[in-house]
Amino acid sequence: MVEASKRNKASSWGFLSNYRYLCKKNKTTMIRATESARARKTSAGAKRKRTDSKHEPLDTNELVKKTKSSDTEQESQNASISENRSADGSKPEQHGSVAALRDSWEVDSGFSSEASPPASGRSSPCLGSCPTTVVALDCEMVGTGPGGRCSELARCSILDYHGNVLYDKYIRPCQLVTDFRTRWSGIQRHHLRNATPFAQAREEVLRILEGKVVVGHSVYNDFEALDMLHPGHMVRDTSMTRFLSRLAGFPRERCPSLKILANKLLNRKIQVGKRGHCSVEDAQAALDLYKLVEGEWEQELQNRLRDDDAPREPSFAASNHYMQDEYWPHDLVADSQ
Repeated sequence: MVEASKRNKASSWGFLSNYRYLCKKNKTTMIRATESARARKTSAGAKRKRTDSKHEPLDTNELVKKTKSSDTEQESQNASISENRSADGSKPEQHGSVAALRDSWEVDSGFSSEASPPASGRSSPCLGSCPTTVVALDCEMVGTGPGGRCSELARCSILDYHGNVLYDKYIRPCQLVTDFRTRWSGIQRHHLRNATPFAQAREEVLRILEGKVVVGHSVYNDFEALDMLHPGHMVRDTSMTRFLSRLAGFPRERCPSLKILANKLLNRKIQVGKRGHCSVEDAQAALDLYKLVEGEWEQELQNRLRDDDAPREPSFAASNHYMQDEYWPHDLVADSQ
């Protein structure tokens, strides 16, 4: 019994000494924390004094009051944070990281976190033509070579969507002109005396037409005279669309001339008189015809592009030729024979 009592006393004494050690350690840490907090407060007060002295002189009493009020607000905030931490058991570091991630997502994506994010990172582009990207083109040609059989560019006119003239110049052909074709082209000899050389004019026209939707009547003849290629989905040829033929009451197979379409649909007479054609007048007529059916035309092109982009099932009929002997290994062909 005596030994048991001694052991209990020794163990209780050990617990007591450990308790005293922990109390002293906690007291030391509390003292250090208090001193560091006082040091931070004094440094913050010194900084406030410097900034306030730069802007506006204040009384010492007012500065002390402001410092005390800020300290009390800080302590109340810390107390509320500690209460929330003990009640919810949540970690503020996690909340801070989540908020940072949310803010960065809002900056990168451009969408608010309150609304659902978009299904795609980018919006679908509009496939329809825009008035600022639509121009009308018309060219007049003259004959060169034996009998004037070769056509070369002699005048080029470009209009914007609103009918304003962007370009209208007479152009000197590369070869000697043997037929001015004045009855159709309206070009006479004096028009080409100080005309722009073809190479220079071509560069100027290409610079204007780059990235534009080009409207014209039989416009591929103009492209050939300019020695250029333009993307097919950015060409609106009024001589080849069924919408204008249907609107004018012509058969679908017929390709009416610009003069007939302008007279029928625009109630406008063009290409009359002995002076011949005017490229500005023809370009304006083609542009106005395009505007009559612009909505239907652009919608049809959008649907066609959408159908082309849609995934298609593999065609087994296109792979039947692979069943021929030349596509099989030689040893199998020899065995079968």
